[in-house]
This record gives sequence, C-alpha cells and structure tokens, in this order.
Amino acid sequence: MSVPLPSPFQPRTVDAGGVAVHTVVGGEGPPVLLLHGYPQTHLIWHDVAPALASRRTVVLTDLRGYGDSAKPAPVTDDLYSKRAMAADQLAVMRALGFDRFAVAGHDRGARVGHRMALDHPEAVEALAVLDIVPTRHTFAHADAAFGLGYYHWFFLAAGNGIPERLIGNDPEFWIRSRMDARHAGGATYDEAAVREYVRCFSDPAAIAASCADYRAAAGVDLEHDEADAAAGRKVRCPVLALWGAHSFVGRTYDVLAIWREYADDVSGTALPSDHYLPEEAPAEVVRELAGFLPR
Repeated sequence: MSVPLPSPFQPRTVDAGGVAVHTVVGGEGPPVLLLHGYPQTHLIWHDVAPALASRRTVVLTDLRGYGDSAKPAPVTDDLYSKRAMAADQLAVMRALGFDRFAVAGHDRGARVGHRMALDHPEAVEALAVLDIVPTRHTFAHADAAFGLGYYHWFFLAAGNGIPERLIGNDPEFWIRSRMDARHAGGATYDEAAVREYVRCFSDPAAIAASCADYRAAAGVDLEHDEADAAAGRKVRCPVLALWGAHSFVGRTYDVLAIWREYADDVSGTALPSDHYLPEEAPAEVVRELAGFLPR
C-alpha cells in the first residue's frame, strides 16, 4: 500500500471553529471518524481506511497540532486538552453533514475519542479505542514499570522547553526510535508513511503542540476526568477495546476490566502486534471494526 490514500479519498481543509483541520474523506454509507495517535498523522490508517470505505463513509483527520492541521501556539495547555481536540473533530463531522457517527481512535486519538463520547454522547454512537486504557487510570496506577515503559509521557510533559529543544535537534531519530521500539510481530511500517510522519513532525510548531498535548494529559485532562468520575459519568455508547498482545498495554493491564469501569458496554480483544495496531495488524483491525461498527 502506498501513500497518500488512493481514490476515492479526497483531501480538504475544514474550518473547525477557527482551527484548520486537514481532513480526508472516502466511501459511502454510515460515517466513521478515524483518529490517529502520536507521532503519526491520519496516514496510520492507510491500510485500514480503504477496506472500511467499501461500506462506510470514512473520515480521517490530522488532530490539532499534528500533520497538516493548524498548530495554535500553546500559550496555555488547555489549547491542547482532549476536550478542545474533541470539539475540533465534532465540528469537522458536523461541517461534513454528520450529526451522529462512530469513532475509532488509536493512542492520542483514542483519548480524544473517549473525551468526545463523554462530552457529546448525542453525537458518538460507537467508540473503538486502540491500545490504551483511560488516562486517569494510567496516572493513578503509575509505577516504575510505567515510568520506564512510557517514559515519553513524562519527558514530553517536562517544562522549560526541554523536550522541544532535544526533539527538534533530530526529529527523524525521535520518530523512528519511538516507532521501532514499539513494534513486534506484525507487518513492517510503510516507509512512505514514516517519511510523512517525519516531514510533519519536523515542524517546530508540531513538536511544541505535541508536547502541549502531553502536558494537558497530565494536567487539565485529568481535571476533566476527575470531574466525570465524581459525577458518575461513563461512556454510554458501545465501546470496542483493541490492544496489542505484545504492547505495554497488553502486557500490563486487564484492558477490558479497566474499560468496564469507564463505560457501560465494552467488548474487545488482543491483536498480534505491539502498539501500532493499524499499521502492524491492519487486516485484524479491519475485521474487528467491521464487526463492531454500526451498519
């Protein structure tokens, strides 16, 4: 599979409340929004989206601060809260004419999807989360293994410009080292896609935005999550949790049990991969999503 995505996928820019969101749309049928994680762009779905588009309208975006979407200067971390990023995505879907839709997110995109399902339950009819457990759970149960396995959570959230300066010195090394360290047993990465990730992440504004994303996760996002927990709010729509059998998530957590503390209707399974499920195990991701998404 080569990138960019083939016809019938068409790129466009959507104004999401003043934030320009790079958007790609293809297929016909019930809508599904696919959200990428760190440090990718929408192209992480390059082997998944065409298969889903045979029966669905597939919308792929670059999150605020990533890829070819706008990168507002992170003067405050709440500009990169999952609440703000989810609002962007809701605005994109409404601009495309979809008031209710399914969401599938990997990594950071799954956290955006989780927040969207909580903040806008009228819009999200089904949610698939790939290789995460909720942010609130991870911080509440962080230990030495988490600190070593997910050290980037703390590194990227550091202040005083430290991660921005260090990553900016060699962004390609950072991207490739992160991806190579979290790959096991699945398909190899598409080199054209990796080059796109490097191109986009070589923009200092993207590095700054992604650090703000992680700072928000350790701050304002937790405040939002704690407020939901105190109010007893859970995800009401069906949730599909997929994780890599070889990933830190798969090795460390009882994924389904944890998600059942945060959502009413949860199913899911492990896939033969490490962290980057849409690239390492695309056929399995397609199979699971096809069986889960509304028809």
